[in-house]
Amino acid sequence: MIPLFIDTDKAGYFIEWATTTVINFIPNLLRAVAFLVIGIMLIKIFRKIITRLMMSREMDPTFLKFVLDVCTWIFRVTLIISIIDQLGVQTTSLMALLGTIGIAVGLSLQGSLSNFAGGLLIVLFKPFRVGDYIEAQGQGGTVQSIQIFSTQLLTSNNQVVYLPNGTLSNNTIKNFSQEPLRRAEILLSVSYNSDLRIVKEAIQSVINSDNKILLTPKPGIEVNNLTENGIIMKVLLWSERSNHSSMVSDFYENIKTAFENSGIEMQLPHKEK
Repeated sequence: MIPLFIDTDKAGYFIEWATTTVINFIPNLLRAVAFLVIGIMLIKIFRKIITRLMMSREMDPTFLKFVLDVCTWIFRVTLIISIIDQLGVQTTSLMALLGTIGIAVGLSLQGSLSNFAGGLLIVLFKPFRVGDYIEAQGQGGTVQSIQIFSTQLLTSNNQVVYLPNGTLSNNTIKNFSQEPLRRAEILLSVSYNSDLRIVKEAIQSVINSDNKILLTPKPGIEVNNLTENGIIMKVLLWSERSNHSSMVSDFYENIKTAFENSGIEMQLPHKEK
């Protein structure tokens, strides 16, 4: 075996240096921990105060959540820098380094910055809010949240879809929840042998029997087109937003029965726009 020689003087000096360093570092560490605990508590208190203040003024919940998220991240970054400063790290050179990194990250994450700007535009101009049912970019669903970079939708088959705010704010958005009433445009095709007076009476009887169909605005019944297969009738029906789907479904079922009872022959499949 090769003997291991240890210089006791150097070892003692190292132990003394390490002990002194740790003892001198403990106050900085305690201050950093105190900053961390107090900072987290202050951020929570700030969120509660701002939430109560904005809710008392009946501000838009969508705008409230977006502002809280942005402010929270700003405070978290500030808190981290303060903790690093308490640990004895020179924040001046750190800030310069972070600035350089920020420029590089900003150039590489232009899409994310675009999404942030898009989220800000959505919150400010309110093309939709949390709880609205929208269609955009080939997706349809109820808005669950408007986050900093994306908007979360819950589809009718219970799937979660995230749409980037940048693309969302720069494209067409169809909002089904903005107006209290919705109109259905239903096309029906009947045979040329049909008496149009009887056809209109049958349609009107279905309209009168369904309390989901509003009489104001007035429903419309008109000849839409003459095709080689039959006469196209267009029916315009209004309902409250929440009753739209069930109203259309009930109308299809009832109109089939009404036409059969009146001896009216239907031709092409009808559709609702």
